[in-house]
Amino acid sequence: MASIEMEGDSSRHGAKDLLTISLSSTGPVGFQGALLAALPVPFMFAYVNAVQWFPALWRLSAASAAAASCVLCAVMLFRHPLMGRLFGGCAALFSCLAALPYLIVDPFAALVGLVCLISIAFLLLDFSPHAVVGTRTKTGENLQRAQWAAVTVLVTICLSWVTSNSTPSFVIRFTITGSTLAAQLLFIHWAWQRKRGPLRVLSMSMGFLFTGLLVVTFFVGYTRALAMVFVLSSFVLFYRSRAMRPAREHGWDALFNHPARLLLCTFLFLCFVGTLLLLFPSVSSEGGIVLVDAAFTAVSAVCVTGLIVLDTPHAFTFLGQALILLLIQLGGLGIMSIAAVAIHVMGRRLSLRQERLLTAMTDIDHKHLLDVLVRILKFTFVAEGIGALILLGLFYGSGDAILPAIWRGLFTAVSAFCNAGFALQSNSLIPYRSNPLILHSVAALIILGGMAPATSLIAPKWLMGRKIPVAPRIALTTTAVLLVSGMLFFLAFEWNGVLSGLSIMDKLHNAWFQSATLRTAGFNSVDVAGIISPTFMVMICFMFIGGSPGGTAGGVKTTTMGILVMTFWANINNRKSIIFQNRRLPSATIHRAITIVICVAVVWFAVVLMLDVTQEISGRDIVFEVTSAIGTVGLSTGATLKLDEIGKVIIMIAMFAGRIGPMTLFMLLSEDVSVPESSCPDVKINLT
Repeated sequence: MASIEMEGDSSRHGAKDLLTISLSSTGPVGFQGALLAALPVPFMFAYVNAVQWFPALWRLSAASAAAASCVLCAVMLFRHPLMGRLFGGCAALFSCLAALPYLIVDPFAALVGLVCLISIAFLLLDFSPHAVVGTRTKTGENLQRAQWAAVTVLVTICLSWVTSNSTPSFVIRFTITGSTLAAQLLFIHWAWQRKRGPLRVLSMSMGFLFTGLLVVTFFVGYTRALAMVFVLSSFVLFYRSRAMRPAREHGWDALFNHPARLLLCTFLFLCFVGTLLLLFPSVSSEGGIVLVDAAFTAVSAVCVTGLIVLDTPHAFTFLGQALILLLIQLGGLGIMSIAAVAIHVMGRRLSLRQERLLTAMTDIDHKHLLDVLVRILKFTFVAEGIGALILLGLFYGSGDAILPAIWRGLFTAVSAFCNAGFALQSNSLIPYRSNPLILHSVAALIILGGMAPATSLIAPKWLMGRKIPVAPRIALTTTAVLLVSGMLFFLAFEWNGVLSGLSIMDKLHNAWFQSATLRTAGFNSVDVAGIISPTFMVMICFMFIGGSPGGTAGGVKTTTMGILVMTFWANINNRKSIIFQNRRLPSATIHRAITIVICVAVVWFAVVLMLDVTQEISGRDIVFEVTSAIGTVGLSTGATLKLDEIGKVIIMIAMFAGRIGPMTLFMLLSEDVSVPESSCPDVKINLT
């Protein structure tokens, strides 16, 4: 929906305008503390899943190199930023090398490691030591180092719990003790720099007390518990200190003032919570599912994709199906939009920062922000409600009992409108391929959900030939062309293929349904695995395009494709400008469309390459699976069930990247740096 659409033009300026607090005031200084507290962690990685009591020399060498790189990165990050970034990257890579035997055999650990590696890369590339907001003091810098070090201790404790079954206890004690001692030294240094007073005495006393106790617990045990007590106690004192400082210096501002980061974190949070909830035995009919399958299902639901590794109607109980439906709804609408409207309903006002953030994320004028968000939710729930009532009657008329018909109708309506593709039938809608009313009802929900609510509401005017704004006209025109051409292609290529055995009218109904569901929804009324090569090529192209901006669909979007087609035609006719409906398209919009396509293509190629290297699946099925995942379509030729755990992790990353938009991932690397155009002379480059 509009709340999670980052590909619009507003993100070009909104993300940079909202970044009022740079990382240098909340991040890089603290990053030094995190590096110092993380020094012993690579050695714990070297001992995980060691074949013998003493790990291989190359693993210890990699851990030593990682620790040395951490020190060099912390020292050189401000003096020589480029070298600091280089050593920071080396520290991350050497740590992964030390843990390589563990990452190879544990796909979930590989996923976490890959996410951490990408996050560290973003932090290092986004680091800017020169951009400073407000007044920086030595005490403030020391506080940030101590805070990040304490958080690193907490992360180290969590890692020790995860790896406790495959790591010697003395190594865990050494790691936690070393990390906590580093954090305590930074804590004591911060306390020493404070003004004289009771808090300074308390802080110094606590620091020295924990230092002595840690030395004792290293030999007798309980190191993890003492480290937790230190972290919690230090957080209390940090809070007391932070309460005296302006609110704009809070470390969360680096996240909440950047729409791309906030979007990434909200979806990660939804996926994480969904995974934990799906692990409860009560949600599975078999009494529990493995972690990778729970994570795959949660990511697929939140990212409204529809790829499944478990049969939804049989593998999950009613509670599990309801949880999946909730994840689909939250992932489709966007948690930020729902939270904003909930605050409005409770009679409270959004803060100025919240309004600016939502304005940047939704491409909505701040004057009409809440009205538009309320209209979006109303349209969504009304469309889903009407669709559920219609499908209830149709499923009941098809032979379902009243209660199963109600649940099947509601689940299918929400899944269709959110373009999720989850179904309560093991073979999707194939049992109803001779029921045109069900097919057309689901197709209508898919089309409405795949477009922005404003575009859907303005569609009747466009059908009657009235004048409408340029953006929805491009989206509607492109959508209509794709729907009709997709239907004709499917009829032409599959008349005697997967459509054989159906009557002429059923062939028309199913071809239209497949054209509607092809670009984004993931439902199927025929066996997709049986399609021929021409249909395969057409489906790849349509899945790559996806739906419209502001909707729940993925892909590069219809407006992007429409702009590229107009750019192509203008260049063919040797026109310098692109004119549509007496309006000229700005060059920045054209550049953004090209950038979006390149971003999606880069991610698509990388995922295809990774799957081709790691999976014993045909290249044809891999290409289809990856395109379906990145386009958040959900159609599959059967390759999903053939994926091993590494393959599932890779597809999860593809679905997540496709949902938030590859453009958003690259926006995390953007800097508010511009080159004056007037100072740059033109250059002529031959392209033919």
